[in-house]
Amino acid sequence: MFLIESWKLLLAILAGWVNLRQQQVISYLRIENQVLREKLGTKRILLNDDQRRRLAVQGQVLGRKGLEEFATLFSPDTLLRWHRQLIAKKWNYQDRKEKRPGRPPVTDEVRQLVLQMTRENPTWGYDRIQGALANLGHEICNQTVGNILKDHGIEPAPERKRQPSASTWKTFFKSHWEALGAIDFTTIEVWTKGGLITHYLLFVMKLATRKVHCAGCTTHPNAVWMQQIARNLTDSCDGFLLGIRYVLMDRDASFCAGFRAILESVGVEPVRLPPKSPNLNAHLERFHLSLNNVCC
Repeated sequence: MFLIESWKLLLAILAGWVNLRQQQVISYLRIENQVLREKLGTKRILLNDDQRRRLAVQGQVLGRKGLEEFATLFSPDTLLRWHRQLIAKKWNYQDRKEKRPGRPPVTDEVRQLVLQMTRENPTWGYDRIQGALANLGHEICNQTVGNILKDHGIEPAPERKRQPSASTWKTFFKSHWEALGAIDFTTIEVWTKGGLITHYLLFVMKLATRKVHCAGCTTHPNAVWMQQIARNLTDSCDGFLLGIRYVLMDRDASFCAGFRAILESVGVEPVRLPPKSPNLNAHLERFHLSLNNVCC
């Protein structure tokens, strides 16, 4: 018994010595920091991205209160600003666009002319539109005309009349509003030891009530994960899509065939929007605004 009590006493003495030693080291580093700040004055300290990342990772461990307590060289707001800048830099592909080989991009004026001619002349094909543009002094090939129409979800002339118009979509939304849902991804950036990691958050919304449900979060929204999400959403007891007949979604590859098949098996029809279609995507504006409010 006496031996056990002696060990406890020795451990307490050792812990106290270690704590005292740590406090002495911290005190020295704080004084060193203050001297460095006095020496630099108002001079700006320039760091590279790797140095900023290392400071941000350690700052995350301490938290805002800890950083303010120790009066570091960089404030918590500065670390958060670095975080936002690095995220923006990660998703900035402007340099790729500037160095992209091939023909120069088509101007907005030409794009608007192509769309205007298509609306006013539903029977015109790519060649006819190309010839009309040439008469106006705009030399582009028929394939470019086809690409512009495809980007806006407009089919070739033989199929164009079969495509739902804006009024048809408006009627569809109005008649099925109570049974309509929408699904989409949003992303957040998380600091890890390996740097910034993108997490994908999947949200679903009932358009009539604007009720939003977070279906899941993952770093890899692969087919297996998406199929499990579909099973959760269509569960017969508490699935969020109970009572929903149509689900609007974009053409993101994550909404794979297996995901859509599970929805269809329980009577929920996936409605995939044409790529880059401003008119149809406008109907989902409330959905995206709700996602932003939830994430913020």
